[in-house]
Amino acid sequence: MNETVRNEWNDFKSFAFKGNAFDLAVGVIIGAAFGRIVDGIVNLLVMPLIGALTGGLNFDSYFLPLSASVTSPVLAEAQKQGAVFAYGAFITVIINFLLVAFVLFQLVKISNRVKRAEPAPPPAPPSKTEELLAEIRDSLKARTSA
Repeated sequence: MNETVRNEWNDFKSFAFKGNAFDLAVGVIIGAAFGRIVDGIVNLLVMPLIGALTGGLNFDSYFLPLSASVTSPVLAEAQKQGAVFAYGAFITVIINFLLVAFVLFQLVKISNRVKRAEPAPPPAPPSKTEELLAEIRDSLKARTSA
């Protein structure tokens, strides 16, 4: 039993801490945090600006009631009363997606530009062993050609 647990633990360690799985986990966590930042930008900065420019327009408050029992003009309360078609919130989600896609596109462009701008590192100088082998090779060539 103890050996089985140890084997399982070793298998788990080799999986969980293998480069790709660990990098993927870090990427997912950073992606979730990045998503929260973008949500904040959209909901706290962009949408209020759009609302101010359009005279108080707030997409989140636009919905169509799908039930006669829905009487509230506020989305959260209307959802408690019955089914609603919340197309305004969907517009906000689309704007959110477009902002995320734009930011990621810009990051990829910058990353590609930086990769192209970095010169390739110079080749490493030959080691002492390689130098000695080259001297031996050259010496042998000189003997055979003479």
